[in-house]
Amino acid sequence: MKLKVSEETRKILVDRIEQHNVIDPAYYSKYDVKRGLRNADGTGVVAGITNICNVHGYVMNEGEKQNIDGELYYRGYNVVDLVSQIENENRFGFEEVVYLLLMGSLPTKNALKAFETAISMNRELPDGFFEDMILKAPSRDIMNKISRSILALYSYDESPETKTPEDELMTAVSIIAKLPVIVASAYQAKRRFYDSQTMFMHQVRPEESTAETVLSLLRFDRKFTYEEAKLLDTMLMLHAEHGGGNNSAFACRVLTSSGTDPYSAYAAAVGALKGPLHGGANQKILEQLDYLKANIRDWDDDEEVKSMLAKILKKEAGDRSGKIYGMGHAVYTLSDPRAIILKREAEKLAEGTEYAAEFRLLESVERNTPQVFLDVTGKEKCLCANVDMYSGICYRMLGLPDELCTPMFATARIAGWAAHRIEERLTGGRIIRPAYKAVTKCKPYQKLEDRG
Repeated sequence: MKLKVSEETRKILVDRIEQHNVIDPAYYSKYDVKRGLRNADGTGVVAGITNICNVHGYVMNEGEKQNIDGELYYRGYNVVDLVSQIENENRFGFEEVVYLLLMGSLPTKNALKAFETAISMNRELPDGFFEDMILKAPSRDIMNKISRSILALYSYDESPETKTPEDELMTAVSIIAKLPVIVASAYQAKRRFYDSQTMFMHQVRPEESTAETVLSLLRFDRKFTYEEAKLLDTMLMLHAEHGGGNNSAFACRVLTSSGTDPYSAYAAAVGALKGPLHGGANQKILEQLDYLKANIRDWDDDEEVKSMLAKILKKEAGDRSGKIYGMGHAVYTLSDPRAIILKREAEKLAEGTEYAAEFRLLESVERNTPQVFLDVTGKEKCLCANVDMYSGICYRMLGLPDELCTPMFATARIAGWAAHRIEERLTGGRIIRPAYKAVTKCKPYQKLEDRG
């Protein structure tokens, strides 16, 4: 509920806010400030060391940044190899990826079975949790409800401030197990209160994998194909982790470094992922896709697509942000391995369906954006499709509502956050506190009656 004030008071407050909270961009160059913790060449400022994940999108060759095809490694294993091997064995792999990220090694067959059993045994929410924490205060935005629900789980933990490695692991696995149920429950409450639709709740089936659980809980008839569950499982694997420097993992590590409890750290990570410049980009992609569909007469006409993309870059169309969502990445240059896999999967699923034309439109955006960017800005930039470009249409083809795209991202990424929190707890040791250069001049205090 927003603050209630008179129009006069509102204007005074807004004027003050806008007057005193904008930094002159010249200061960033003057003091060599690494905006966004990025160096001038776009590389990230090194803020830590990790064993968990490596995101490889360029190499430094004699001091110059050299673009390469993107690579993503979980605990030293190439994610492309992980996904392809699991697909070859025709089984679900998200639980194995979670084990790998948390434990640091691939599980044996028996260890994986025991871990899958531990997850299935911990899916159920505490007694009364749905009614008290979700149903009584539904949210229009599922990500906010996820964050609140994780914080609420603190109250159901008998020792939430105990931070031994064992406690951290048990808490992490418990939250990872429960997140699909929290997402489904929050969505049902949202449907009931904000969409005026019937709410339906299903019991958890212990024998189902995480991907199967998601589809089973979200579909009224609980029916889905094995191929659908396998696609969602692949998406969960690809979204599970992306290095300690990504915004939400870094947020988790920052809070962890202060000594706070795991629930607070994970809730903060959810809030960071929600942002449209991070995980929330997958929903912005779908909004952009719908805008293009409505405003381009011939989706297969590259020239018409390029004309619209130019308008978007000039802030004349779309959401007026000047951003073409789904294109470009902070690390990847020539390609994002996750986007390559999801593009392949999306093309297979779209073939022969009404989504085939939408898929071709996304391909056109990917193909034409680099040249349009050069034409509009005069700057040549290596822009590749990122993971969000094709994830949204995959979710749509799976029948998941758009508002669950980012929550699905969180359902997977909680695994990476947990790994980073545990690593920070065991090896960090110092509170993360970067410096900000103050540029305000000293002022003498003025008495109230002397102020203009």
